[in-house]
Amino acid sequence: MGAAFLDRRAWLGVLLLGLLLSGCGSVQTYQAPVEDRLGGVAKPAAVGSDPAAMAAKPAPGAENAGKSGYYTVKPGDTLIRIGLDSGQSFRDIARWNNMENPNRLEVGQVVRVVPPPAAALAAKPLAPASPSPSPSAPAAPAAPTAAAAPDKPAPPLALPVAQQPVVQPAVALPASTVASGPASGPASSPGAAKAPQATPGDDEINWLWPANGPLVGGFDEIKNKGVDIGGSAGDPVLAAADGRVVYVGAGLRGYGNLIILKHNNTYLTAYAHNQALLIKEDQSVRRGQKIAEMGNSDADRVKLHFEVRRQGKPVDPIKFLPPR
Repeated sequence: MGAAFLDRRAWLGVLLLGLLLSGCGSVQTYQAPVEDRLGGVAKPAAVGSDPAAMAAKPAPGAENAGKSGYYTVKPGDTLIRIGLDSGQSFRDIARWNNMENPNRLEVGQVVRVVPPPAAALAAKPLAPASPSPSPSAPAAPAAPTAAAAPDKPAPPLALPVAQQPVVQPAVALPASTVASGPASGPASSPGAAKAPQATPGDDEINWLWPANGPLVGGFDEIKNKGVDIGGSAGDPVLAAADGRVVYVGAGLRGYGNLIILKHNNTYLTAYAHNQALLIKEDQSVRRGQKIAEMGNSDADRVKLHFEVRRQGKPVDPIKFLPPR
């Protein structure tokens, strides 16, 4: 009996030892997948370096960042907003930057917001206009190229403009101008050509109130970038000065149905919250012309929100409008 009891205890000891060993083995087999998971996490970390490499890729136009006449796109920007803040037509900005899709902007993208230098555009047609290839033998094929150059729109516009300042003094001699009265008639035609050149920089604009209602909101540079004029739905909204329509639509958040007029290279005006828009883009308008009907689009009441922008910066319209 004693020997049998000892044998049982020995057998139970062996059984317990086997269970312990199998338990240790199970712990080892459980830990291995944990190490695999950690290894699996390390791989995405390595892949995460690829976005860093992508981020290192410069945004379009990044080489012009910080330069005068360029703007760096921020989150939430639209080309319409950039045009209003820079005093330009958004379509002009799209053309200057060769944008295929003006609705697609990247944060960090740098866009030109001033016209390209006229001198650089005029210099391009001057190079092929040089008559140096004429003496050589292969000048015959080059001649059609020189003859075809005037067919392009840029050269015929650029060359006469560059030549006018040189030719005019020779034609309009002081003696002939003073000698006869009729000579002043032809002399006035070159003067008429010069007049548009002075217009863009001229700040003298004959302003008028764009609506007849009471003033219900003033200019404060932070909360209100213009003035608010009250009225009834359908009241006429008038162009505050002569100009060209550079935007018509509802693509600028907070403005509702909006019209933007460009009066010269200095001033823009904006007319917001209209219920009806009566003009189209690129249309010329006259001072006092009805361009919209007052409404409450994207506003809490019927009103006209009117802004004056000087080189894109909001200024107090009351300082420009005539006293009532």
